[in-house]
Amino acid sequence: MSEIILSSKTYKLEQDPYSYQLQDNKDPELFRELFPYTETPKIAFNYRRVPENMPEDIFITDTSFRDGQQSRTPYTTEQMVHIYKLLHKLGGPKGMIRQTEFFVYSEKDRKALEKCMELGYEFPEITTWIRASKKDFELVRSIGIKETGILVSCSDYHIFHKMGLTRKEALDKYLGIVSDCIEAGLHPRCHFEDITRADFYGFVVPFATKLMDLSRDSGVPVKIRACDTMGFGVPYPGAALPRSVSGIIYGLQHHADVPSEMIEWHGHNDFYKGVVNATTAWMYGASAVNCSLLGIGERTGNVPLEAMVFEYASLRGTLNGMDTRVITEIADYISRETNYTIPPMTPFVGSAFNLTRAGIHADGMMKNPEIYNIFDTGALLNRPPRVSITNTSGVAGVAFWVNEYRKHLGKSALPKNDDLIVKIHDWVMSEYDAGRVTMITDAEMESKYNEIVKD
Repeated sequence: MSEIILSSKTYKLEQDPYSYQLQDNKDPELFRELFPYTETPKIAFNYRRVPENMPEDIFITDTSFRDGQQSRTPYTTEQMVHIYKLLHKLGGPKGMIRQTEFFVYSEKDRKALEKCMELGYEFPEITTWIRASKKDFELVRSIGIKETGILVSCSDYHIFHKMGLTRKEALDKYLGIVSDCIEAGLHPRCHFEDITRADFYGFVVPFATKLMDLSRDSGVPVKIRACDTMGFGVPYPGAALPRSVSGIIYGLQHHADVPSEMIEWHGHNDFYKGVVNATTAWMYGASAVNCSLLGIGERTGNVPLEAMVFEYASLRGTLNGMDTRVITEIADYISRETNYTIPPMTPFVGSAFNLTRAGIHADGMMKNPEIYNIFDTGALLNRPPRVSITNTSGVAGVAFWVNEYRKHLGKSALPKNDDLIVKIHDWVMSEYDAGRVTMITDAEMESKYNEIVKD
């Protein structure tokens, strides 16, 4: 018999006609109609739309020292401590970057974690990611960590084919691990790996419901990180589960009674949907989106943390204390100190993200930078708009470069028909007339500028 209750979320009487129970299938459900493997994955629609329900408190969590390090040369201890300081600075006094997670297996990682803890910052709170063993629980607790992540794979790809278990065996194992974590005095964060290929009503909801029962019985908060491990999530209204991001977040709240503050989205960018999926998760009820700096992560990477900083500001109309100029500082540091190459076209941090090449664009920039610059990148990112000089830059492009350089020297701007600018433009064109195919570098432009000024 169904029960009618007054919802604490919508303050309306709601009828929940069904309590989802574990479906302990004999054979794995691999959704072959959606994931044929030898073909492009399919996006199915059932036109079931769920309401938007953005929480009052939305924030960012970081996995740069965990998932971010799985795809690159590991950071040194000193680098991790410095980046942690920059995360604290970027997140601001209100802790918009709420948490960051560390590995604890190597001596280097434990030393970095301890040095970061010694800084005494409230935010980002340091959490960990560990194997599901009592030995690891004791290790984390002895360090003084309050929360730790635990891997609880939830698709049949993992349960049947990786772990060799049935769904019931996996459920019982996971619940035992979470109970051990709580018994060790830790707050568990359950990483629902591969949720976008999982049987949502046959495993995910029953498992989440059991976790919420365990949380209520113990008085310990249990977080659920919905992990779009393969980037299969889609943001489209009316898309069918298991790929629907809105359906996953709504279902965790409505069918498993998981509160917003206990839901975190962790996405990957395999199909170019990392950022929009994370935003969708916010909009439909997840308080946290898990990111990594510069998007560095497994395969195509995680959701770029810097992207969600601007998504937050776009949605809420405020940075809420975040200092976006630190994004440039972080990018410069990681690039310089770790020899990581940032693709030049990467939004906000790439060398070419606000670089104009076409002369007609440079002409517009001279008249008003708003015409071709996404926002005041000088003020918000300490990255004024730039132009590159090629055979297509025209006199306007050369004039823009010269005037930006003169501004740096404390000199006034020149009109584009000034003799100095015309002479530099003539030199540029002579280079390409002679067969040059590469861009004129800033160093060459500076040298030619100083040479002509001296003459």
